[in-house]
Amino acid sequence: MSRKRHDEGDEPINDTVPDARVVSSDAQRDEGRVDDDAALRPKTFSEFVGQRKVAENLAVYVQAARQRGDSLDHVLLSGPPGLGKTTLAYLLGHEMGTEVRVTSGPALERKGDLVGILTSLARGDILFIDEIHRLQPVVEESLYPAMEDFRVELVTGVGAGARAIPLPIERFTLVGATTRTGQLTSPLLSRFGIVEPFDFYSAAELTTIVRRSARLLGIGIDPEGAEEIGRRSRGTPRVANRLLRRVRDFAEVRGDGRVTQDAAAYALGRLEVDHLGLDAGDRKVLTTIIKRFDGGPVGIESMAASLAEDRDTLEYVYEPYLIQEGFLVRTPRGRQVTRRAYEHLGLSVPVRGSGPGQGSLF
Repeated sequence: MSRKRHDEGDEPINDTVPDARVVSSDAQRDEGRVDDDAALRPKTFSEFVGQRKVAENLAVYVQAARQRGDSLDHVLLSGPPGLGKTTLAYLLGHEMGTEVRVTSGPALERKGDLVGILTSLARGDILFIDEIHRLQPVVEESLYPAMEDFRVELVTGVGAGARAIPLPIERFTLVGATTRTGQLTSPLLSRFGIVEPFDFYSAAELTTIVRRSARLLGIGIDPEGAEEIGRRSRGTPRVANRLLRRVRDFAEVRGDGRVTQDAAAYALGRLEVDHLGLDAGDRKVLTTIIKRFDGGPVGIESMAASLAEDRDTLEYVYEPYLIQEGFLVRTPRGRQVTRRAYEHLGLSVPVRGSGPGQGSLF
């Protein structure tokens, strides 16, 4: 399955086709951050921390594909942002000995964009599409024959003289990542042979990730300092690595450069990240529901208007962790805070109603 690799400079880029190796323009502007992120990505399944069920299953699928001399089946990775879906896509490419081309659903605006990428893939290559649920319908439909029959259709001519010419492509593996599996259409979802959901990480797993990242970045850190960061990282490796960098900044400027427990606690306090990982935004969400809506239930649209936030931001950035940690629940009537939210914020739990059979809200 291995083949000769080419440097990026050896491969001509068609200006009419989106560069499938660049995830965002921010990555282009911040080359140092790209280098850091690349250095932190594990290269083997044994280095991948957390998501043990997902990693172990994929390791079996990769080994089976290599033994058959075949390409890996199409893979869908789902879960909240920052849990390692992109990292795992690169890891799959490394384990399979093939190249990984990276793009995103919003970047593929026309069918020709996708066709240009697919025709450039070599046998066994991996095409990683982030936010695959945001593909345009015409682009998604052109994926179907590519995923099943490994062919694309080129349309020549216009009007009544138009013809669709089938063009074979190399066998490839599509790895899709999504935070919203429910928004994928049934025809697309059914074409993935491997579907793996991601869960939030434990504090112990995040501590291991922080210690590994600190070692790779050359940051001096104590075990207690790593635990302090891991415990406040919202169950998300991306958050853990971000907090590690910011704690390092405070340790270098306000301390001796080493990340101790005290240094981590001081820096995270300055960042308004409390001991359970809730930041100022999380506390604002909970406080708004409590003070403006009597603790709920409240509809998501009313919450968004009160907080001046986008609905998607509330649903896919704030809510998953708040629900996971038991601060918020979704009910048929809307969102409602829990007893734990009141206690965490230092507020008294209200008693609602005084008639027979009525007691505490909780």
